[in-house]
Amino acid sequence: MAATDQPPASPSARKLAEENGIDLTTVTATGPNGRITRGDVETAIAANPPKASPPPAADPAPAPAPSLPEAGIPASPLARRMAAEKGIDLASIKGSGPNGKIVKADIENYEPGEAPSPAPAEASAQAPAAAPAADGLEAPYSKVPLNGVRKTIARRLTEAKQTIPHIYLTVDVRLDALLALRSQINASLAEQGGKVSVNDMLIKALAVALQRVPQCNVSYRENVLYQYRRSDISVAVAAPSGLITPIVHDAASRGVASISSEMKELAGKAQEGKLQPYEFQGGTASLSNLGMFGIKQFEAVINPPQAVILAVGAGELRPVSTENGVESATVMTATGSFDHRAIDGADGAQLMQAFREICESPMSLVA
Repeated sequence: MAATDQPPASPSARKLAEENGIDLTTVTATGPNGRITRGDVETAIAANPPKASPPPAADPAPAPAPSLPEAGIPASPLARRMAAEKGIDLASIKGSGPNGKIVKADIENYEPGEAPSPAPAEASAQAPAAAPAADGLEAPYSKVPLNGVRKTIARRLTEAKQTIPHIYLTVDVRLDALLALRSQINASLAEQGGKVSVNDMLIKALAVALQRVPQCNVSYRENVLYQYRRSDISVAVAAPSGLITPIVHDAASRGVASISSEMKELAGKAQEGKLQPYEFQGGTASLSNLGMFGIKQFEAVINPPQAVILAVGAGELRPVSTENGVESATVMTATGSFDHRAIDGADGAQLMQAFREICESPMSLVA
């Protein structure tokens, strides 16, 4: 592709892509007017970490060693200039770029006192030594370098908590009717080998609720409110490299069996690190479910540029007050985190109310 055919991107995004060998045509843009931002490129790098290429064959007549010790250390021109400005020895940094190349992020994340990682032969022969505390009071520890995915997660979540004014709204949801409907659906799918989970039905419930309360199906970007006409639900999945959020597109108009099938495929790809950018970049709202771990209630951090994330806990038997007195029911606590710049408390409350009503009268999930 010629340079003039490249998609629109910010200067920092274009430079980062060049440093890490990322083709901008494969990056999903989330910026205004389809513009690729630096965060889009970092997400693409985290999802598709560069693989080391085989070492080149040795030259028959090697060139003389460079006069400067750092000249033989692979580093981008920008990283080399930043290191010189900050007085950082490149030999003390382990590069995270292609083939161990030192890039800008390595200089920005450098902490004084860090030593370079041992060579492969040394690393295999020696276990990481515990570092004793100077005063003998701190527990022994060893330093574990962050991989690219974890660095991206740390940066984005820190920015989200620092820049997005979160508001939290919580409701208790009776699941008995939803569980009964799930049993009926699974009985009808038994011959086909299909099976729907509670989480699949909650994905659909959130998507339908966003259609009923469209003022919450939005995102806030640079003083502009994006209003979405479709519910694309990002679902938090724990992968070996770190948390990732594959997307179920247009979940409100799809059947729960279709959602279940796609979630199984996306979760499998996430575990193998094979998700494509379009499968995890974007989304209009997120769902995070920790109920399988016995978590009763929690508050999730918003996934920018989205404005809503719904955190659901485990369903458990609890006493419930009804017209006939106190009864036992299966109850789940759900907490919505909302970007208060884009969504008022009353609108967020309407979304939580709609979600509860859909779960407690779930026939709309199969309509």
